[in-house]
Amino acid sequence: MSFTLAIVGRPNVGKSTLFNRLVGKRLALVDNQPGVTRDLREGAARLGDLRFTVIDTAGLEEATDDSLQGRMRRLTERAVDMADICLFMIDARTGVTPSDQVFAEILRKRSAHVILAANKSEGSAADAGVLEAYALGLGEPIRMSAEHNEGLNDLYSRLMPLADAFAERAAQDAPDTDVDVDADGGEIDEPFRVPTVERPLQVAVVGRPNAGKSTLINRILGDERLLTGPEAGITRDAISLPVSWAGPDGTPVPMRIFDTAGMRRKSRVQDKLEKLSVSDGLRAVRFAEVVVVLLDAAMPFEQQDLRIADLAEREGRAVVVAVNKWDVEDNRQQKLHALKEAFERLLPQLRGAPLVTVSAKTGKGLDRLHGAIMRAHEVWNRRVPTAALNRWLSGMLEQHPPPAPQGKRIKLRYMTQAKTRPPGFVVMCSHPDKMPESYSRYLVNGLRDDFDMPGTPIRLHMRGQGDRNPYKGRKTSGPSKLRKHIKGRG
Repeated sequence: MSFTLAIVGRPNVGKSTLFNRLVGKRLALVDNQPGVTRDLREGAARLGDLRFTVIDTAGLEEATDDSLQGRMRRLTERAVDMADICLFMIDARTGVTPSDQVFAEILRKRSAHVILAANKSEGSAADAGVLEAYALGLGEPIRMSAEHNEGLNDLYSRLMPLADAFAERAAQDAPDTDVDVDADGGEIDEPFRVPTVERPLQVAVVGRPNAGKSTLINRILGDERLLTGPEAGITRDAISLPVSWAGPDGTPVPMRIFDTAGMRRKSRVQDKLEKLSVSDGLRAVRFAEVVVVLLDAAMPFEQQDLRIADLAEREGRAVVVAVNKWDVEDNRQQKLHALKEAFERLLPQLRGAPLVTVSAKTGKGLDRLHGAIMRAHEVWNRRVPTAALNRWLSGMLEQHPPPAPQGKRIKLRYMTQAKTRPPGFVVMCSHPDKMPESYSRYLVNGLRDDFDMPGTPIRLHMRGQGDRNPYKGRKTSGPSKLRKHIKGRG
């Protein structure tokens, strides 16, 4: 990426709509309600032949205190400082407001390159607002409609000379690198490592509102990148952030961590915006490889926590359960024992999944969380050889033969692993439709224990073998060749 572009402006001027247009996906939530975006969201943008990083920001408010609006403003100002270019958007239909004038003055002082865009300028009703934009002293405004894909050619024309300057500067500042070569003159290949920077480990952090998800991710990043505070439900978008997270051994692991909106019970979710936020979080779960279900130590394993963990298991994701706010617990040993007992009893489908205690506020327990994530990912990718599976199946059948419903004996002939991520197994048998669920659970629990696959979702499918007559259903026009042969000999 040659440069970074931050889109800034008052709430509800169309910043997220333009962000989605530039990245080519509906990544950011969009609604007519002001103040939908709260966190900084980054994306890889394309505009013609330009490739750059675009940042969607919260709407600029005039609050400067420690209120939610004040914290959102500080986060947006930080994005201005990070970006190479700022695209300042106003609403052409509303015209220039006193707030626009205040923020234009701030941008003149904080950013070297500011481009002014008058959004929602389709039609003659926006003409007056476009003319008013000249008074901000930021040059000629781009007449734009992000919703209707208008004005992007003008934006390209403004960005092109700046992009060339940034590319030239990057080439001058790029350090010389030494490349190791072997005796034959070829480059030495690095050993293949999973995950890689190109394909990082996808981790989603989910839980109820105010469990501390954003605080935990900020602690992992080592940076106040996400908006946090005592208010429940601050996070709305499912924000994905790249990080190279080193474990206890010091080896960095490339990851992409998704911060999601808190998920309340469906009956309590009435607001349209909250429904969008929850559906965005569910999408993050489906994209993830490992899901960290974050609980509040003061109220662990409430009904909604169980639903969230069950959702991750049904989606086939590796699950790690983390109990946050452990730093305020007094009787930790007794509490931990009670947590483990409740976990085994309330989530039997995740028996053996890692349960770790952390403090997002102090950072204690993050090494244990890192190890649990890597362990869950390794088990989720595990493959068992077919020969070992069938030796194991023979032992399980001797120990506990399958039932004979309605007098029909079910024969389990052989077994193989059909897939990983999560591990999926197929058992070829007779009468698969009559196999009781209890016997399938017996086999799944045996797989967990004997092949060391604790906690990961396991899919077991019973499949019948085709013993059908290959000639059944064929139409014949006369006696078969065999009959002719017999008749001929007779």
